[in-house]
Amino acid sequence: MSGIFITLEGGDGAGKSTQAELLGQWLEGRGLEVVRTREPGGTRLGAELRRVLLHGGDEIGAVDARAEALLYAADRAQHVANVVRPALERDAVVVQDRYIDSSLAYQGAGRVLDVAEVRRISEWAAGGLWPHVTILLDLDPKTGAGRRRARGGSADRLESEADEFHAAVRDGFRALAKADPHRYFTVDAALPIDEIHTRIVGRVSGFLTR
Repeated sequence: MSGIFITLEGGDGAGKSTQAELLGQWLEGRGLEVVRTREPGGTRLGAELRRVLLHGGDEIGAVDARAEALLYAADRAQHVANVVRPALERDAVVVQDRYIDSSLAYQGAGRVLDVAEVRRISEWAAGGLWPHVTILLDLDPKTGAGRRRARGGSADRLESEADEFHAAVRDGFRALAKADPHRYFTVDAALPIDEIHTRIVGRVSGFLTR
């Protein structure tokens, strides 16, 4: 595979979708094929799993933390096999909203599961595929929650979790970034949108000349 795999990570309301869209447009402007996708929900199976995981509510009741981690892994296996690997094999650039690191932060740090076990399951599901670069949009969870409320709409299962959960998730992401500084690029998500985009482009542009 000779394509480029870029993931965007961070807590709810950090601006991942906005920055992924801007980055995709920038890459397309340079004549590259860009595949914009997300987890969960990047395939037909994933869309159904996303509905169940985030919006199932009373329909499914409480979800055990291990069951939740396995459902995200199932989505990942299908997504990598049907979307990500085929795109990379034809030299496309994959710009993805959330990947393995979200499982490590949300199900590992947030749900207090063994991070090493979550990593092992996730790596197996993805066939060992890791991104070339991961952009972490770091934002205080309360600011992120305020952004979500400003957008309107109801909160999903994860967004509705207690402040302590979201604080643990942020700490989880920061720990991952500290442990893997070569892959991670952390940006203050409280900065203006254009400045965040400029910083991301500065990091990503180096991969286009390799």
